[in-house]
Amino acid sequence: MSSSSASTGTLSYEQAGVNYDLIDPLKVAAQRAAAATAGHLTGHGFSEVAASRGESAYVVDVGPFYLASIVECLGSKALVADEMKALTGRSYYAGIAQDTIAMAVNDLITVGATPLVVQAYWAAGGSDWFGDAQRAQALVEGWKRACDTCGVAWGGGETPALAGIVEPGRIDLAASCTGIISPKSRLSVGDALGAGDAIVLLASSGIHANGLSLARKLVERLPQGYLTEVAPGLTYGDALLAPTALYSPVTEALAKAGVTMHYCANITGHGWRKLLRHPKALTYRIDALPPVPPVLSFIQRHAQQDDREAYSTLNMGAGFALFVGAADAQRTVEIARGLGIDALVAGRVEDGAKQLLIEPLGIRFGDDDLQLR
Repeated sequence: MSSSSASTGTLSYEQAGVNYDLIDPLKVAAQRAAAATAGHLTGHGFSEVAASRGESAYVVDVGPFYLASIVECLGSKALVADEMKALTGRSYYAGIAQDTIAMAVNDLITVGATPLVVQAYWAAGGSDWFGDAQRAQALVEGWKRACDTCGVAWGGGETPALAGIVEPGRIDLAASCTGIISPKSRLSVGDALGAGDAIVLLASSGIHANGLSLARKLVERLPQGYLTEVAPGLTYGDALLAPTALYSPVTEALAKAGVTMHYCANITGHGWRKLLRHPKALTYRIDALPPVPPVLSFIQRHAQQDDREAYSTLNMGAGFALFVGAADAQRTVEIARGLGIDALVAGRVEDGAKQLLIEPLGIRFGDDDLQLR
């Protein structure tokens, strides 16, 4: 791809084909329709945890414990793996498998759940996709490895060949996950969230699996496409394909250490605006920032995004947020670091209007910047 074909100007997520102003109203409408079905649980002697509506995972009270469940798709990251395979001859599907598991597991643990079972959904554009033995085996091995890291059983799955729905040579990957919240005191849906809590941010491993539509669109501006270096010896494609961090070992270790999580947020789509996910009117004040991975700095620079746009779209170095009591903040950091996940106490929760203040960058996000319920 020649540099003469590259366009200029700010490249937003909406220009890359993702407009949350169109997607989010459907999510809200679906949530309201879904809430009307909760009564069906009573016929089985169960009930929903109403506060989990609009959270990253749904929770059902089954008596002695809670069950949580989630389904998530990978998105378009597999397209980058396919392009890089054509350029380098390498298979990246072991990492792609971890990304898919992470999309489900990292959402499930936000409500305090221990992941139990993962199910796979691998929908190919035709049966020929599964004929590439190296790629298929990498997907299987990566999937199992991620399950082992999270201590979760791989229950089974579905592998449809959807010619005419999925493009030939492509695959659509998704995972569902079921978990248990036991004891019930581990439930984390924000009931205990309040002023004085510390905000601990767990480091991301890169772009994770959100913002890939923007990242792929940006390739049009790069003189060497995916082979453009973002750092010495690191290509844009390789940097994008760094597997998503798996955070369940951290939340499990925190629970075993007696650290109570008042609330959690998986920082995926909507970037740092996800810190505003809970409906309570509280102010989230950030006074320390994690290092930004080189690939995200690269994207921001070449997409010509200001800080507000970048932090509203990408994780910018923070993959997961934990809201804990101030007395537990430093211990939370130490436990995460002991498991190889960098962390920092980034700020605090205060009484006040519902807003996120990223003070080092002079950014404010308000209640109207995130409407998910």
